Amino acid sequence: MSLPESSTLGGRLTALAQRLGLLGRASRQIFARASVLRLPFKVLPPPADSICWHEGPQLQQLLHLPRGALSGPVQEDKAQAHSALTQVVEAQTQQLQSFDLRLIDGFACTTPAPGYGSFEDYAASEHCRQVRIISYKDFLKAMSQPLPRFMAGDPVELLQANWRTRTFWAGETRGEAFASAIAYARRRGLEVLLPANMVRYRLSEAGLDNLQHRYHVLAMPEEAWSDPGFMGLLLDNGIPYARLSLLKKAGKPEFLLLPKEHQDATALGEGLRLAGAPNVLDYLRQLATIAE
Repeated sequence: MSLPESSTLGGRLTALAQRLGLLGRASRQIFARASVLRLPFKVLPPPADSICWHEGPQLQQLLHLPRGALSGPVQEDKAQAHSALTQVVEAQTQQLQSFDLRLIDGFACTTPAPGYGSFEDYAASEHCRQVRIISYKDFLKAMSQPLPRFMAGDPVELLQANWRTRTFWAGETRGEAFASAIAYARRRGLEVLLPANMVRYRLSEAGLDNLQHRYHVLAMPEEAWSDPGFMGLLLDNGIPYARLSLLKKAGKPEFLLLPKEHQDATALGEGLRLAGAPNVLDYLRQLATIAE
């Protein structure tokens, strides 16, 4: 006579919990209950291959993350999570004596419509109809709108990140004129050289290792925070946690940080992973290889 399916599943979960070091009865129960939660987990998408800096993951915000960006019931738990998160991203500033602006293929401006893959596509769109460049004089006029000191040779501010493949202009206004001028320079073969201040962001391997050693970091859907099953596990057991949203937009996942040194927090984290919660650390490590 075969065992009921629920008994078999329960046995497998108990065995898995023991292998994970969840020896306490309460921790095993938390793990088992978390592993069968039905939440609308979604795979974290790759960065959009877009000309717009803001359409990609804003991971540079971790470098100077405000303490108030983390939420949770205990200040000390948030402070420890904050300390680990701020080590994940590094920045290096380099002053370049000469940089060809034709190599820039993105900007920090907000585009009227997302999804443009090149300055040429954007310049040819209806959003840039007011920018007409048919001569070198027009080019100089257009470039002087986003870069008022262009003719004086002032440095241009640039951004790079190892989770993006592009070089971005850091300016946030007059993107239509900038994209149109760069597209014109490429088309005409115009060498456009200026000094540049380049800020290069990178995901730190040591910072990621430290975060992974100390925390489960999971991407939780918005619906989780009103789900009685999940919130009951989190709050009724007094589990330490911190949560972070880098993109405060409806439908975007939040990061849940659960300290591995706390057995019940580890039980919840392992259970949520089994239920389908994306592992943010795996996602970040994949992003760090994009520009290699």
